Amino acid sequence: MSSKPEQKETHQANGAVLPIVPVNCLTSPDRGQLVEPSDFLGPDGNGVEAVMLESRANAKGVREEDALLENGSQSNESDDTSTDRGPEPASPLKETSFSIGLQVLFPFLLAGFGTVAAGMVLDIVQHWDVFKYVTEVFILVPALLGLKGNLEMTLASRLSTAANIGQMDTPKELWRMITGNMALIQVQATVVGFLASIAAVVFGWIPDGHFSIDHAVLLCASSVATAFIASLVLGMIMIGVIIGSRKMGINPDNVATPIAASLGDLITLALLSGISWGLYKELESKAYVNPLVCAFFIALLPIWIIIAKKNAATREVLYSGWEPVIIAMAISSVGGLILDRTVSDPNFAGMAVFTPVINGVGGNLVAVQASRISTYLHMSGMPGESPETAPRKCPSPCSTFFGSDVNSRSARVLFLLVVPGHLVFLYTISSMQGGHTTLTLIFIVFYMTAALLQVLILLYIADWMVHWMWGRDLDPDNFSIPYLTALGDLIGTGLLALSFHILWLIGDRDSDVGD
Repeated sequence: MSSKPEQKETHQANGAVLPIVPVNCLTSPDRGQLVEPSDFLGPDGNGVEAVMLESRANAKGVREEDALLENGSQSNESDDTSTDRGPEPASPLKETSFSIGLQVLFPFLLAGFGTVAAGMVLDIVQHWDVFKYVTEVFILVPALLGLKGNLEMTLASRLSTAANIGQMDTPKELWRMITGNMALIQVQATVVGFLASIAAVVFGWIPDGHFSIDHAVLLCASSVATAFIASLVLGMIMIGVIIGSRKMGINPDNVATPIAASLGDLITLALLSGISWGLYKELESKAYVNPLVCAFFIALLPIWIIIAKKNAATREVLYSGWEPVIIAMAISSVGGLILDRTVSDPNFAGMAVFTPVINGVGGNLVAVQASRISTYLHMSGMPGESPETAPRKCPSPCSTFFGSDVNSRSARVLFLLVVPGHLVFLYTISSMQGGHTTLTLIFIVFYMTAALLQVLILLYIADWMVHWMWGRDLDPDNFSIPYLTALGDLIGTGLLALSFHILWLIGDRDSDVGD
């Protein structure tokens, strides 16, 4: 017969759609002699139809039909015939609201207590000479705390995604990810710390028109040294957290970013205070110490750049990851300018102790959400390639918070943690007699309103921003969190300052602010 055999029916085997074809198709030259034709001859000598089932083995040596039987609850859309991919990692999409809340709660409280401790430290050190006579240090506080959050949370999100999709399963892959990412954040910390000091000098000079070269070098040395040491310590902690969470069967997205901030604010603020105080003391007798410190940390840059460039996992970020951290630093510096202008005003007494708390809580929660959404998208494909995860042009608040998908569920859980979390933190501050502020009912109402509004705005922006970046072929793990945490610093500081101003207008007899 010269006519082509018709394809009559299809069956799915191992995720592949295969036709039932006459036997002569099985002996085509390009496929080789698979079977003997006589084995498929009917009684009349004509060919009969046979079903050919493929049995492929994946990268781990496990047959795919066995994997499908074990994961029968997964949809057919997740089936894959690729021969070079290992078994699908545990999907975070099966998490319930309870499991999400349970995994996030402890790291969230731990991070919150870290921000409370940072607030208590800032409440104390604001009276030191270096903070009194070099007030630009206050501008560095949100910028460096935000930089720490940007780098460590971006690192946590990036490594969490890599762990969830199986890129850290072997010792060789794990070591490559560790060395490349540690070198990368040292480069980013040094450069952005230097730029943060310049921003602090500029923002401090514009309102007053006063400039001191000694103070400028002091700010530079303090900022670069603080950023470098804090990123080194916190980066090592983050790597340990992610490796440990994977071994314990916990989704790193739920715990890594909050733990990144648990000691981060405290360590960074303590380093900034101690280093700036020490360098300020050396100005009188050893003025050369400040420029020497700057030169030392900047001289280490080529080493970190070489290490990061040799690693394929971080090479692209080394070239393209500067825009978000630099813009985020500028946004956080504006929040620092607000803090600098309000912390010394008696009408805003207490701002210093509450600012790290409200900013830290908001940044931690939105970083968890951004990391989770990013992992969800990475499991669907590569940035910009998956039509099912196309960016939302303008998501409605209802779809962000009241949808049925796992991201809406996690947004609701994170939002519901705001009030109980802040109540615990406020009680802790009050019991430690910090902030010079009496926690009256009206103060708590205004504070909670500012905190809820901050997190509500951040979670909504995260839903839009992560999907938008994904559609623009940008990896949200590297680009979204710096913007979101910086916006958290600016929104939190601005709303807190507005709340204190309203309380001052109402009068001390109602709020007792400033007593």
